[in-house]
Amino acid sequence: MVWLSVVYVLITIVGILHTIFNWKVLKMESPKGTKASKVLAYKKTEPYHPLYNIFLFPIFSYIYLVQVNPTNLYQEVLVIAISWTIITIVVDYIGWVLIKHPWYMTFKEMYIDYQPWITLVYISIFVSPFIAAYFIS
Repeated sequence: MVWLSVVYVLITIVGILHTIFNWKVLKMESPKGTKASKVLAYKKTEPYHPLYNIFLFPIFSYIYLVQVNPTNLYQEVLVIAISWTIITIVVDYIGWVLIKHPWYMTFKEMYIDYQPWITLVYISIFVSPFIAAYFIS
């Protein structure tokens, strides 16, 4: 859970920094009162979200697998692929849909309007331990 938490927070920070970069440096503005999830500076980062995940999740999967040093590598890989993906889906739903904050999204915004990016993010998380295992074996 430690490495999953670290990579989840890191990816969130990278996404926020990317949005801020688009807003402040590239001057991507939206009309005042635009919901955060609809702001142009954020919308332009969406295609990069799967890339953040496919780059960072394998690194943290690798760290986890090296520390655990499982006797059956691919069984452990399958367990963390499934568990990390499910945990991320649940945390996303709670943190980005259920809890109301300036960046929250409705269910439709998160799981319909955010396609194909959200699906690609979850696929990236699922395949990441397999990528890490490739470098271990």
